[in-house]
Amino acid sequence: MNENHAQLCPSPEWAALIHDEVLPALVALADLGEEMLELGPGPGAATDWLRHRVGHLVALESDPVAAARLRERLGSTNVEVLTGDAIDTALAAESFDAVGAFTMLHHVATFEGQQRVLAEAYRVLRPGGAFLGSDSLASDGLHHFHEGDTYNPVEPSSFLVRLRAAGFRRVTVMVGDDLRFVAHKARRDDVSHPESTTLKE
Repeated sequence: MNENHAQLCPSPEWAALIHDEVLPALVALADLGEEMLELGPGPGAATDWLRHRVGHLVALESDPVAAARLRERLGSTNVEVLTGDAIDTALAAESFDAVGAFTMLHHVATFEGQQRVLAEAYRVLRPGGAFLGSDSLASDGLHHFHEGDTYNPVEPSSFLVRLRAAGFRRVTVMVGDDLRFVAHKARRDDVSHPESTTLKE
C-alpha cells in the first residue's frame, strides 16, 4: 500500500462512499446470509458496515500489518480477521453464504491471479451463495494514484464472461463511475442456468 492509499482508505470520506453508495446498492441484489468472507479488507471500511448485517464475518487480509490493526480494532466483535491470500484462502469449500471483494481486485498483479481469486470465491461459497464486489475503472488519474503500488484494473467489458468462466450464474455487472457486480453460485437443484446480464448506468 502506497502513501496515497494509506491516507485515503482509512478516511471518513472513503468510508462514507462505501457505506452510503456502494454496499447498499450491492446488498439490494444479494442475500448475505449468516456467514460471510471479505477478501482484502484493508483498514476495514466495508468490514465495519458488513459486520452489522451478518452473524459471522471472516476478513482475509494479505498484509500482516493491516490484518493486525484490523484484528486489534474489531477483535471483540463478530469479525474474525485472518492473514492469508485471496488466491488460495486455505478455507473449507462451501463454507460461506456470501463472499465480498471491494476495491481489491486491481491490487492482484496478474490476470491469472485475478481469475484464481474468482475461482476461490466460487469454491468457498455454498450453493446459492453470492459473490459481490466493486472496483475502480481504469484512468490516468488512478494510474498515478497507484505509483509504487500494484495497479491491474479490471476490464468491465470482459468481466461478466470471466465470472461465468469461474462457474457463476445469475451475474449482474454494473458500470458507472466504478464497476460493481453480484454473481451467484447455482443451487444444486437449479438446472435452469438463468441468463447473465450487464447493466450500464
